[in-house]
Amino acid sequence: MSAELARGLVLRTDAKVCHVQVDGRVVQAAPRGILYGEDDERREQKNPVAVGDEVELDLATTPAGLERVLPRRNWLSRTASSHDPREQVLAANVDQLFVIASVGKPGFSSNRTDRILAACEWSRIPATIVLNKIDLAGEGELEDLTDTYARAGVPVLPTCALDGRGVESLREQMGGRTSVFYGASGSGKSSLINALDPALKLKVGKISRFWDAGKHTTSFSQLYTIGGDMRVIDTPGIRVFRLYGVPVGNLRDLFREFVPIQSRCAFPDCSHDHEPDCAVFEAVEDGVIAASRYASYVEMLDEMRQAPVVDDEEPEE
Repeated sequence: MSAELARGLVLRTDAKVCHVQVDGRVVQAAPRGILYGEDDERREQKNPVAVGDEVELDLATTPAGLERVLPRRNWLSRTASSHDPREQVLAANVDQLFVIASVGKPGFSSNRTDRILAACEWSRIPATIVLNKIDLAGEGELEDLTDTYARAGVPVLPTCALDGRGVESLREQMGGRTSVFYGASGSGKSSLINALDPALKLKVGKISRFWDAGKHTTSFSQLYTIGGDMRVIDTPGIRVFRLYGVPVGNLRDLFREFVPIQSRCAFPDCSHDHEPDCAVFEAVEDGVIAASRYASYVEMLDEMRQAPVVDDEEPEE
């Protein structure tokens, strides 16, 4: 190993090689074996290096040797899959996350959105919902979704990548920051990035006519720099998102609208799904808390309480 290590930023990770920006150029680097498993924390991670990581490299070898991942200020992760209980780090050292969701095809999924929002809350990453394809919205759909998430303290930004509506507002929010775009395949992540910087010419997928779902066009996370002052991490389209490392008792605190209400529950550790005199459940019945948000919470709670179940239909991601 050379005496001095170069410092770089991870732009993309493949199976065995990372693409790292070092002094204005991109080099390929192979993570050293020590990063994969000398302590319990590393063994529990599927990928010890993630897009957005700052790393130290030995440039004397080909490919370069990725020797060290510098301490992260934050990171977003999930459970790798139902087959693999390890932590999969999706992005590191970010300022904000945009949940890209469409109101056309594929349709808006409260469950998927609420899972990502809960993960952001756990990781303390500010999140905004981008409602894309507003040209396909049904009557009152935008207003209903905006109201639901306003009550949850989550901002909503309507956009249409095709005609440019909302794109400049998105650009303003992204200026000078590192952002993550995360959402289902076909929701328009790549289209929005192309609208922000047409020179990138990212491949845009089509919607499957049979499954009403997006076809995957991004198979790995990648960091792009736009306009010189903003960075965006484009992530693969997702179908399943499971929280990682969240104790069951903490899930209720990841739904912001529950927090000011749950202090009025009869039991201080009320889980909000079976106890009597539950203030949160009463708030759902009274329309103060959206029923869709509560349904997402209960499903996640049940999932966290159960032993992992192998789901052979879930695709490799």
